[in-house]
Amino acid sequence: MLQVEHLYKTYPNGTQALKDVSFEVKDGEFLAVIGLSGSGKSTLLRCINRLIEPTSGRIVWNDIDITATPASEMRKVRRQIGMIFQQFNLVKRSSVLTNVLSGRLGYVSPWQSLVNYFSAADKQRALANLEQVGLSEKAYVRADSLSGGQQQRVGIARALMQEPKLILADEPVASLDPVLAHSILKYLEQLNKERGITVLCSLHFLDLVHRYATKAIALKDGQLVFQGLPKEIDDAQFKAIYGQEAERVSIV
Repeated sequence: MLQVEHLYKTYPNGTQALKDVSFEVKDGEFLAVIGLSGSGKSTLLRCINRLIEPTSGRIVWNDIDITATPASEMRKVRRQIGMIFQQFNLVKRSSVLTNVLSGRLGYVSPWQSLVNYFSAADKQRALANLEQVGLSEKAYVRADSLSGGQQQRVGIARALMQEPKLILADEPVASLDPVLAHSILKYLEQLNKERGITVLCSLHFLDLVHRYATKAIALKDGQLVFQGLPKEIDDAQFKAIYGQEAERVSIV
C-alpha cells in the first residue's frame, strides 16, 4: 500500500508544484496520473522516491515513512522502486547491457559501482530482462543505435534489475508514436498483471488511461481534482481537469 498524505512541494523560486495532495494506491494497482503539462505529475512521482524532496506531508509505502527515512537509508528503499523516464536517461555511448546493469547499482558496494563491476548472476539477470522486453539480440550494441521505442524498453529492463515492487513511469510514451506507445504500455501492463508490480504512470491521452489503468488520479495546478476509476472520467470531469476549451484526442 502506498499512501500519500497532504503532500506539498514548493520550489526555491516560489513555484508551488503540489498543494495538499492525498491518495492511496493498493498493491498491484495500475494507477494513471493525468493532467496538463505543469500540473505537478512529474514532481509527484519524483517526490515518491525522493528524487525531489517534498516540502511537507508524508509518503508511506509498505509501512515505511519515505519522507522520514534518512538519506543514508534511501538507497535500500529505492532498490524496490523502479523509475522509467520520458527521455529514457540512458548512457548513449555504452552498450545496452551496461545500461541495463546500471539498474543493479543499488545492490553492489560503492567501489564496485565505481568500476561497473557486476557478478555473472547479475549479467544473466540483465540478459533475461532484455529477453523479457524483446531485446536480447541488442545486448552488445550501443544504446544510441536503438530507436526511441527500443530505448524505452531498455529503460524498462533496467528498472526490472532492481526487482521492484513499485514502478514509477514518468510520461514513458510522451515522445513515442501511437504504435510504440501501446507496445511500451503493454509491457508495463504485463509486469503489473504477471508479476504483481504496482505501477504509477503519468499519461496524457485519456484513451490510454481507459485501456491500461485500473485507477486514475488527476492533478490541476498542483491540486488533486479527481481520483477514481478511469471510466468515471466523463466529459464534465475531462473539462474540469484539462479546461473548458480542451478537446479529447484519440491515440490509436
